[in-house]
Order: sequence, then C-alpha cells, then structure tokens
Amino acid sequence: MILSHRARFGLRVAMGLGLAVIYVPLLVVLVNSFNTSKTFAWPPQGLTLRWWANALDNPGARAALRTSVVIGLGATAVALVLGTMAAFAVARYRFFGRDTVSFLVILPIALPGIVTGIALNPFGYLTVIVGHATFCIVVVYNNVLARLRRTGTSLEEASMDLGATTYQTFRLVTFPQLRSALLAGALLAFALSFDEIVVTTFTTAPGLQTLPLWIFDNLFRPNQAPVINVVAAALIVLSLLPIWAAQKLSGDNAGGRL
Repeated sequence: MILSHRARFGLRVAMGLGLAVIYVPLLVVLVNSFNTSKTFAWPPQGLTLRWWANALDNPGARAALRTSVVIGLGATAVALVLGTMAAFAVARYRFFGRDTVSFLVILPIALPGIVTGIALNPFGYLTVIVGHATFCIVVVYNNVLARLRRTGTSLEEASMDLGATTYQTFRLVTFPQLRSALLAGALLAFALSFDEIVVTTFTTAPGLQTLPLWIFDNLFRPNQAPVINVVAAALIVLSLLPIWAAQKLSGDNAGGRL
C-alpha cells in the first residue's frame, strides 16, 4: 500500500504520541529517583545518589524482593510444565474438544484477577504461586504452540525413521527447536508474575509481601517517596532485559539436529 506524504507524517506523529504516553512517565520515575526532594515534587530540586543507598539498606524492600523472586520462579516452573504439555497435546494430536481445551487454557489471562484471587484459598505461598501460574501458563502455551506449528513434524519423523527412540528424538530434535520458545515463555511468565498485584492481594497471607505490594503499601507513607522512586526505577531498568531477551528469542529461527 502506497501512502501519501501527509498520511506517513500523520502515522509518525501518532506513533510518537503513543510512545510518549508509554515512556515519558517511566522517564519521570527514573529522573525522580535521583531527586533530592523527599516528595514526588517535579521538576527535581537537585540530584543525589542518597536514595539508592537507602533503598539497598531497606530490609522491607529486600524481603519483598526475595518473596517476589521465589513466587515468580515457582509460577514460571509450573507454567513451563503445564503450558508445554498442553501445547504438545493441542499441536500434535487430534481429539474431541481440542479447540475447547485451547480456549480454556487461554481464558484465565482474560479473567479479572479478583475472580482468581477470590477462588483460591487458603492463603499463602502456594496459593499465590498457583494464582500466578493460571495466567503464566498462557504465555508459555502460546509460545510453544506457535513454535510447534511453525516447525512441523518432518524432522521428528525423519529421526524416528532413522532408528532414534522417542526420548532421543525429543532430546536431539524436538527440544533444540523449542529451546528458545521455552526460554522466551519463561522470561515473560516470570515478568508477569513479578509484576502482578491484583491476584497477589487476594491470595497472599498476612505478613507475606511481594515487591509490588510493598511499593503500594509504602507509596504514601512519610519520607518513603524517594525509596519508592528508586525501587520503581530499578524495576523499570531490570524489566527491559527479560522483555528484550524474550522478544529476540521468540523471533529466532528454530532448528534441530539429528
């Protein structure tokens, strides 16, 4: 399709506005983490690294970070196993209700988090992990299913024809083709779990705080604004790495070897 100069200019402006809406607030948070003011005042009154040192020494933030990492790893592990198995079942086999199974696997990511939270009890680590895994499975499932459909079964059939066992075929042919898709799905699942707050709020036990909950609880406490800015800025920077890696890995060409 050939667009006029005016149309191309309009699309560039719209794209610029969209990116500004997304990234300008993030840049404000990053700059504010160096603000000498103890409030969310803007523009910054000066620049300092003092709040970064305070954030590193904050025991509540460190404990919440550990909790988020443990829950994120647990939810990612569950999502990798269940999401991959579901993707293999849908992509490799034909059975009654296959489309319904695919719909049911994807459905949880569209459900309000409060519904999942209310449905799960008693509360605790396991409940939070299960709650996060319900929507993390979707990410792994979609990545693996897309890769399986793209690679087909020709290499696996050739491996079996050459005398390889099912385990050898999976280890030498199937898994190398899925490796980048699995890693991309795991990175996205961990990022989703780490950032989740609604499901966590309704499934966590008293005294159990993830980092997003810790930020929310301390957001409007006196003199906590600088530390919150630092933690939020660190999360913005750290979140770029798994998302970038997942995008690169999802776009890799799959390949296997005999």
